[in-house]
Amino acid sequence: MNIASADLNLLKYLDVLLREQNVTRAAEQLGITQPAMSNSLKRLRELFGDPLLIRTSDGMTATERAQELRPLVRQILSQTEQLFTPEDSFRPEESRRVFRIMTSDYAEGTLVPHIVRRLRAEAPNVVLDFLTPSDVSYQDMEQGRVDMAVNRFNEIPGSFHQVSLWKDSFSCLLNRDNPIAGNFNLDSYLSAQHIWVSKTGFGVGFGMNPERLGGLGWIDHALEQLGKTRKISIFTRHYQMPALLAMNNDLVATLPSRVAKMQAQNERLLIKKPPFDIPEFELKMAWSSLLHHNVAHRWLRRLIQEEAERILDEE
Repeated sequence: MNIASADLNLLKYLDVLLREQNVTRAAEQLGITQPAMSNSLKRLRELFGDPLLIRTSDGMTATERAQELRPLVRQILSQTEQLFTPEDSFRPEESRRVFRIMTSDYAEGTLVPHIVRRLRAEAPNVVLDFLTPSDVSYQDMEQGRVDMAVNRFNEIPGSFHQVSLWKDSFSCLLNRDNPIAGNFNLDSYLSAQHIWVSKTGFGVGFGMNPERLGGLGWIDHALEQLGKTRKISIFTRHYQMPALLAMNNDLVATLPSRVAKMQAQNERLLIKKPPFDIPEFELKMAWSSLLHHNVAHRWLRRLIQEEAERILDEE
C-alpha cells in the first residue's frame, strides 16, 4: 500500500466501525450520513485489501485482519492525539471529563473515599463512574472504554500497564461473645462457621460451592497448604457485610486488615490475628497502553498514587 495515497482520516472511521460493528451506529457516532459511512467502508476495504466487516447471522462481524488492525489503529490514534495535545491542555479545575474506573468492593471502601475527597477540592466538575468487576471485561480495558482498574489481580494481560498501590495482610473479625474468642487458635478457628468475602478479576462471578474450596482465594489456599479446610456458611462479594454478619456470635470473617480495622468500630467486635500464615496481597492499578500517554489520564493516575501513599503514611 502506498502511504501517499492513503487518507489517514479513514483510521478514525475504521476505529469506530470496528468498535460498533454496525455502519448505522458508526455513522451516528461520527455525525455523518449512513451512505457516507458505507462509502468510507468501501474505501477502507480497497485500502487494506480485506472485507474488514462481513455480514453474518449475528450481524456484522470483524474479519481476522480487522481484529489484527483494531489495537494498532487505536494505538496510532492515541499517539496522534498525544502529538497534537499540549502538555498543559488538561486543566482539572475546569474539566468535565468522565473517568470510568473498575474497582473492587475492597478498593471502594479503602481508597475511593480519599480519591473523591481530593477530586472535590481540585476538580469539582470531573465525573467518576465506578464499575464493578462484573461490569467490565479485559476487552473493555484494552480498547480504552474503561480508564483503569483498581483491584487485586490473580493475573492480567502483559500488554496492560500496572502499578502497585499497597500491600495488605489479613485479620479475623468476630463477636466478643463468640465461644472461641478467648481461645483463638487453629483448632478453634476450624471449628467455627465462616464468612467468605471476595470478588476479584473481571467478568461475571458464579455461585460458590462449599464443597469445592480449592479456588476460593488466598485464605483457603493457605489452609489447603496445611491440609485443612474451613466451614463456610456465608458467601458474599461485599466488604460492607462482614461487620454486620460477624455480630452473630458463631461466625468468623477473615478479611483484609484495612477493612477489618474500618469495620471494628462496634465495641462488640474483636480483631484477631489469623492463627496461620496467609500471604499478603497487592492492590494494583492497571490501564491500557492506549491511554498511557493521555494527559488527563496521567493526571488521575498520579492523583490516585499520591492518595495511596498518603494513606500508607498515616498508618
